[in-house]
Amino acid sequence: MTLRAGQEARVRVAVATLWTRPEDVRPVDAPALDEQPDICAWVFGMDADQQVGECVLSQMLLGERVLVTEVRPDGWAHVVALEQPAPRLDPRGYPGWVPSGQLVPAHAVPGEPLVVDALSTDLRSAPNGEVVLPGVVLGTRLTPAGPAVDGWRPVHVPGHERELWLPEAHLAPVPTRPPTSEEVLAVARRLENVVYVWGGLSPHGIDCSGLVHLAWRRLGVRLPRDAADQATATTALTLGEERPGDLYFFARPGRTIHHVGIVTAGPGSGRNMLDACYTRRRVNDAPLSPDRVATLVAAHRVA
Repeated sequence: MTLRAGQEARVRVAVATLWTRPEDVRPVDAPALDEQPDICAWVFGMDADQQVGECVLSQMLLGERVLVTEVRPDGWAHVVALEQPAPRLDPRGYPGWVPSGQLVPAHAVPGEPLVVDALSTDLRSAPNGEVVLPGVVLGTRLTPAGPAVDGWRPVHVPGHERELWLPEAHLAPVPTRPPTSEEVLAVARRLENVVYVWGGLSPHGIDCSGLVHLAWRRLGVRLPRDAADQATATTALTLGEERPGDLYFFARPGRTIHHVGIVTAGPGSGRNMLDACYTRRRVNDAPLSPDRVATLVAAHRVA
């Protein structure tokens, strides 16, 4: 089905990458550009410097809604990711480019969605059947297509006429109440040791604000995608009042916020945080380094 500018579409692949411009894509990015992208192969096919290249803006998960704003004849679409607030860039959502083949026109599907709670799961043609869509990740919302059968749940999937199946244990209800700090930290800690990838938003590779966005997204809270916007959307605390589950924000003098982490131990215990660390190139839980202490500008709480 043809995409058109001005219409909504949905992501039809497990993880779609949002790019600055088609012209910025590198040869090493080929696995992420296919109509069935292999994000794991893409991440581990890059060296450490390529993993922090700034041609990637963000990523979108299966079923995520976008507004198509331009379609090019060379197979690229400019979109606004409607589920990733980015008020400094576009009041509608996060803008960027994606291969057109990774999208399908949006159609409403009735029913209350469930959220993927496994770090990664495969969607199959039948219970324990052939893998049709591998690598569906934590935080993805899927609408049930019927009751569970022998521990497997059928779901509607954009771009597939027939329902696909995954283990029912890999799904959870979308929370209807604000999460506790313990719940947020439990989700975020499951991503420890995930490799740092600039713009990443999955357990295959993630960046600092992506970790915050995804942890709360899994628990039903939609935070902005970028760190500076996350600061604007949360409640400032007096430094010293923070507790585990709050956020630390960092900036250099005269500059905008460039980093965010989740507090795991407050000032009385030496200030630790869980973050996707650019220098360590991993998600890790550690005391604030001297550079982090020097650039710590705020502690905030997600209301």
